[in-house]
Amino acid sequence: MDFRFTAEQEKFRQEVADFLKDEIKKGLWKPACDAWIQGQDPSFTKRIAAKGWIGLSWPKELGGGGRSAVDRMILTEELLRYGAPAACHWFADRQIGNAVIHYGNDQQKREWLPMIMRGEAYVGLGLSEPDAASDLASIKTKATETEDSFVIDGQKVWTSCAKYMNYIYLVARTDPTVPKHKGISEFFISTKIPGVTLTPTIDITGSEAWCETFFDQVKVPKTCMIGEKNKGFYQVVNQLDYERAGLERLMGNYPLYDTLLTFCKETKRNGQPLCKDHDVRNKLAQLESELEVGRLLTYRVALVIDEKRAPNLEASMAKTYATAFEQHLALLATEILGLYASLMEESKYAVIRGMAAHSFLASKGYSLQAGTSEILRNIIAQRGLGLPA
Repeated sequence: MDFRFTAEQEKFRQEVADFLKDEIKKGLWKPACDAWIQGQDPSFTKRIAAKGWIGLSWPKELGGGGRSAVDRMILTEELLRYGAPAACHWFADRQIGNAVIHYGNDQQKREWLPMIMRGEAYVGLGLSEPDAASDLASIKTKATETEDSFVIDGQKVWTSCAKYMNYIYLVARTDPTVPKHKGISEFFISTKIPGVTLTPTIDITGSEAWCETFFDQVKVPKTCMIGEKNKGFYQVVNQLDYERAGLERLMGNYPLYDTLLTFCKETKRNGQPLCKDHDVRNKLAQLESELEVGRLLTYRVALVIDEKRAPNLEASMAKTYATAFEQHLALLATEILGLYASLMEESKYAVIRGMAAHSFLASKGYSLQAGTSEILRNIIAQRGLGLPA
C-alpha cells in the first residue's frame, strides 16, 4: 500500500510547520505538553482563524475550508508536534462544529459556525456528571421545557476548559419519563447567562483546565437546542468518534518525546551519549515503533471519515492504543531520567523543563477521558469482533 501524502498535503504540512516555528522563534509561546487542552491562548486562536485553519474540513457552502479529514489531521499533527496552545478552539473545531453541521438548523449554522471559524466561540464540553461515571445516559442535569425556553438545572464535572470558555455544549435530560437513552437533548449555551457558575477543578498537575459547572434555573431560548428533542444521546454517540480518534490522544505529549530524544543525544553517561546505552536505545526504539503504529491507526480514522463512514470501531481502536502509548511514554521517560523526572518545571534542578513529571501525573487520567479503555475494548469486541455483549 502507498502511505505517502500528496505533494499538496506535504506543502500544507510545511506551511503549518513554518508558521508554528516562526511563532516559537518570536517568543509568542513555548511548546508544552497537553497544550491542546491546557494551553488557552485566545490570541493564538485568532491567528489560526486568520489562516483559515479552524473549520478546515467543514463544507465550503457553510464557510469552511472544504478540505479532507486527512488534511485536517495533518494540521492537527503539526499543532501537537510543536505543542501549540490551541485549547481555546480545539473542542469547537474538533467536534462541536460537526454536531452543528450534522444536526443543527440553518439558523444555528449561520450563527454559530462563523463564530467558531473566526476564533470567537470557545466551547467547553458539558458531558460528565458526578454520579454518571462513564454512563452518559445516567445524567441527571435536566432541561425543563416552558412555552418559549428551557430551564436548566444540574451539575457537570470535568467541563473541558470551562474557566476560559464563553460557551458550553451540554447534554441534559428533557424527558424523565422514558428509558434513559431516549430522554436526552443537546444544547449550546453561553456561559454568561445568569445561573451558570464555574468552579475550577485543579488536577494533579496543578492545571485548571477543567471545571465543575453548576446550572441553577438557567433559562435559555429553545433555539439553543441542537437537533431533535430527546434524540441527543444518539446524536452525541456519533460526535464522540471525533473526540476519541484525534492525534491528541497519541501526541499530546510529543514535546516530551522530542525533547527526550534530544536530551539522550546530548547527555553523556560513562563517556558516551546516553542514547548509545543499550537499555536506553531499546526504550527509545520501542517508543518510535509504538508512535508510528499509533499514527497509522489514527490516520486510518481520517480515511474512514473521508469515505463518509462512521469511524466507531476505528476510533475506539485508535484511542485505546494511543492512550496506552502516552502512558508508556511517560513511564519510560521517568525510567530514563531517573529521580530528576520527578521535578516539575519550577525546580531549578528540573530537566527538560519538568515535562516528564507533568506527563507522568497527567497520564493517569488519559485512560478515563473520552471513554474508558474498558468501554472502548467492549466496543471493539462487540462491533469489531462480533463477540456477544
